[in-house]
Amino acid sequence: MATLTVRRFITALLCGLGAIAARAQQPLPEAVQAALRSAQIADSSFSATVLPLAGGNTRLAHRSDEPMAPASTMKLLTTAVALEQLGPTFRWRTELLALGELKGSTLSGPLYLRGGGDPSLSWQRLQLMLRTLRAQGVRHLRGDLVLDRSYFSPERPDLGAAPFDESPDAYYNVIPDALLLHSNLLDLDLRSDARSVHVQLRNPMQGVQVRSQQRLIDADCKDWDDGWVAPALRQDRSGTAHITLLGTFPRGCAVQATTNSLPRNLFIERSVRALWRELGGSWSGRARDGHAPANAKLLVEQSSDTLADAVKLVNKRSDNAMARTLYLTLGARYDKADAWADHAQSARAQVTDWLALHGINADGLVLDNGSGLSRSERLSARQLAQVLQASARSPWYAELATSLPIAGLDGAMRRRLQGTPAALHSRIKTGSLRDTASVAGIVRDASGTDWVVVGMVNDARAKQGRPALDALILWAAGTTVATAPPQPLEPSR
Repeated sequence: MATLTVRRFITALLCGLGAIAARAQQPLPEAVQAALRSAQIADSSFSATVLPLAGGNTRLAHRSDEPMAPASTMKLLTTAVALEQLGPTFRWRTELLALGELKGSTLSGPLYLRGGGDPSLSWQRLQLMLRTLRAQGVRHLRGDLVLDRSYFSPERPDLGAAPFDESPDAYYNVIPDALLLHSNLLDLDLRSDARSVHVQLRNPMQGVQVRSQQRLIDADCKDWDDGWVAPALRQDRSGTAHITLLGTFPRGCAVQATTNSLPRNLFIERSVRALWRELGGSWSGRARDGHAPANAKLLVEQSSDTLADAVKLVNKRSDNAMARTLYLTLGARYDKADAWADHAQSARAQVTDWLALHGINADGLVLDNGSGLSRSERLSARQLAQVLQASARSPWYAELATSLPIAGLDGAMRRRLQGTPAALHSRIKTGSLRDTASVAGIVRDASGTDWVVVGMVNDARAKQGRPALDALILWAAGTTVATAPPQPLEPSR
């Protein structure tokens, strides 16, 4: 109880100091102001802070305590908490279980596929699981495949969810569940000549056909997705699923595309049918929802990549489904998760507890799904900067730092700031929504000092505000004021 009282006192003290700092707002650098004027964006739509990574006096604060829509920079909060609460070696597990006994090469009764929230469960990993089952002597499956998603609550958050935007089939819009196979994405090769578009499905799928009715146009191949329209799906009496690609496509173009166009259970069923047939097996059942009984026997277990690997994909690739899975996993593993019927709610409690533990004021924070793909999530620049400062004191800082895109080299920053002092010396997570543009990360200046830089634009012209965010990063990189000993951006292991 005494420890809790001291912790509350420290939190209140830090909040008070934060309020004092908030009143001492510094003017924006002239280069940032000029970029905002050029974009016709008011200063009041811009929030920014620059703090020393190792702690010390705030270098810049402009509306830094104003709750803003952070877009994908929200992923930094989710991944920072996940690394500390779960540890970098945490792995998710997927299982195959059964009640029936194997007689000869036939397994009768339901086969249970139980998801453990693996955000990287690909069809290749499912293939390994089925191969292991086949190696145990199983050839004929005589029963349904029961899909157990009970690791998360609710089990199917995608059902009934309103589309986020006009591209419900896009990979970034996939809503995760505990048994999300290959992100429910069909992988397509599209090639066009002068007269038609040829499409090939790369996933192993039985009873799924894809064809193109796209209209050929004269356009640059790099802009092929400008004419993409959500594909049409129908099933015939035999059960074959027909997917028709619509919209337009450039002549003489070859690209790889993905689409979230099949219902999830159908996606898993058709994948299993194809993979099991390739292994020489037969299956007479169907896929359906359900739960594995407590006395079911474990036949195969497949582990995911580590959390550290997942964090790198979340931040480098800005993977929304993975970020949301991390968030739900925090909720599922929270020691008070039973107090909520929804793991997104318990995840919010887990995150706010972590913030309190590190003395970060959570006022104004709004959490939805932890990915930033939300119209309601809010986070202040100061809060996010303090999250990065707290992470720098964590044993797992290296794992978080190496997950951030490197300016001028990779991720969403590969084409930004090339040839500038910030290139290769800044690790920046970006965010983008219709009315939001943001950056957050670590910038090393010429003196070797590492700065936490956070900038957010919330405005209808947010896209035009990106130069102002770049100017903020350059301003931090150009300073020669050293207020603390340099900290390694990527600590040696």
